[in-house]
Amino acid sequence: MSATSHLHLISDSTGETITAIARAALARFSDTQPQVHLSVFVRTSADLETALAPIETDNTMVVFTLADPELRARLSTHCAELGVPTACPLDSVMSGLTDLLGIEPNVRAGMQHRVNNDYFDRISALDFAISHDDGATGDRFDQAHVILTGVSRTSKTPTCIYLAYRGIKAANMPLVPGVEPHPTFFSAIERGVPVVGLTASPSRLSQIRAQRLEAIGSTKTPEYAELDQIRAEVAEARLFFDRHEISVIDVTRRSIEETAAEVMALLRSRGVEGV
Repeated sequence: MSATSHLHLISDSTGETITAIARAALARFSDTQPQVHLSVFVRTSADLETALAPIETDNTMVVFTLADPELRARLSTHCAELGVPTACPLDSVMSGLTDLLGIEPNVRAGMQHRVNNDYFDRISALDFAISHDDGATGDRFDQAHVILTGVSRTSKTPTCIYLAYRGIKAANMPLVPGVEPHPTFFSAIERGVPVVGLTASPSRLSQIRAQRLEAIGSTKTPEYAELDQIRAEVAEARLFFDRHEISVIDVTRRSIEETAAEVMALLRSRGVEGV
């Protein structure tokens, strides 16, 4: 694939699904990447014309998720005339589900983004995560579906927010050297609220903390990013996890998505509903 290759992504909704699919596929081609063009909310003939106008005939591919049969047909015809290959990654899944369920799919665009109870659950979980980023106390621990704990810079906050997008209320309980966790944390454990400990290699944490201090121009004590200090914090956190029988996830080489997926797997294994 040359450096001038183009990948056109055309969606009748937000483009979230098709972008995720393309990103996953392109990850297998790390040596070279095409220029990606994204067209979203393509729901009328005029929208489609705008999306198709810049498509080149050479080194180009079109990937689309369009529900409207007429728009799909027009796109396919236009690209066939140009000799441009197309793909609709949801077609095989939709065909299989049609055979399985015995009904035709809804052709309305953006059905996965409709405002329903699941949507409001996600909003509530996001509000929970953002409002209590510095650590939950009191009844907030009891309201959580899961409590994430660990030393500073173990990706607790972004993981809480990602989980919130999946409708899971995750409380953030930082482990601070010399500071005992709030008593309600322990009472939440006794009442059965799942707790997951996040850890990372001291060298990686030292690098992240040093970058963080530099980025914000902080005057925080240098020990915050000092390797020996971090080793002691991580070791103490491990002992804390062991004492309270807390499941541990090492996030050193994990993305936020992978960490969240592991948290959700732990919740499912414990029978937490709605995960």
